[in-house]
Amino acid sequence: MIFFNRPHMTGRELEFIAEAHQRGHLAGDGAYTQRCNQWLERRLEVNRALLTHSCTAALEMSALLADVGPGDEVIMPSYTFVSTANAFVLRGATPVFVDIRADTLNLDENLVEAALSSRTRAIVPVHYAGVACAMQSLLEMANERKLMVIEDAAQGMMASWRGKPLGSLGDLGCVSFHETKNIISGEGGALLINDPELVDRAEIVREKGTNRSRFFRGQVDKYTWVDVGSSFLPGEIVAAFLAAQLDDAESITERRMAVWNRYHAELIDLEAAELLRRPIVPDDCVHNAHMYYILLRDVAERTRVIGALKELGVLTVFHYVPLHSSPAGRRFGRAMGDLPVTNDVSDRLLRLPLWIDGLEIDKVLTALRSVLVR
Repeated sequence: MIFFNRPHMTGRELEFIAEAHQRGHLAGDGAYTQRCNQWLERRLEVNRALLTHSCTAALEMSALLADVGPGDEVIMPSYTFVSTANAFVLRGATPVFVDIRADTLNLDENLVEAALSSRTRAIVPVHYAGVACAMQSLLEMANERKLMVIEDAAQGMMASWRGKPLGSLGDLGCVSFHETKNIISGEGGALLINDPELVDRAEIVREKGTNRSRFFRGQVDKYTWVDVGSSFLPGEIVAAFLAAQLDDAESITERRMAVWNRYHAELIDLEAAELLRRPIVPDDCVHNAHMYYILLRDVAERTRVIGALKELGVLTVFHYVPLHSSPAGRRFGRAMGDLPVTNDVSDRLLRLPLWIDGLEIDKVLTALRSVLVR
């Protein structure tokens, strides 16, 4: 069976974990955590990076730093993972769901302005499949109205927009190192802080609302509770695993791109025959091969294809059920209109296996052809 995902190991993860154990520091913010933070700051060109135990945690920190609460609204797509909305709902704010573009499947920047109100506090673009949103329009709108931009770059490690890494464009960025992502630590994430005025408070929020980081830097003689916060740090074992992955990030990305490019080249004729639609990447984006998806005719066709491919030994999966149509989405959020593109894409999108340790891509392509060309 060809699985949809298989986590990649670089070969040094266990070595780094053993070293962390030998140092006797297994809680958060040890040497490997600092190493990862510094790598992210340097490579992603951000003011400060703070490892978290998940991208969900980074989003929840963002909601705290944005000071959103009851009566506030946050603009986001409905076609995203639940954590994007949950982070703000936990603070009492209302997600306002806006439709996506038909080409990139990202938040449609042309529909955002109509969704803004006096209660809007932030815009949360989600860089779907590691392809950047149309950030210029979103940043200009946010700047004009003094709104925060919080990038959900969970899928965006090693991708960029106009030469700038995803996660480095808004006030805050959130990335994921979940095992389904390109660079992994099993679970894990990071908060990327681009606004220097948010750095000090971010450290406090991450350390359960205490000024513990200042204490360890010798800036205060004892630490105490000074703000709201929670336990957002990962353990040092997770950071050690991640450090090995980050050391190999360029190679991992190159190998994933080779798989993505092979899919993209081999499926041109099926797209020309109108049997599927391939992903679209704008010229100002450099993506990271986070996923390769195709759009099929309708939900019935997708269901048939998933079943037929499974019988041939290839596991494929669809993606998000739109948040605006979910029970919690209807309860806690509101949609700007019917969101027709979101509904359509959700029914038709199919993700193909994409990993780099022995993926039998010829078998996947042969099976897909046999199922679609009848």
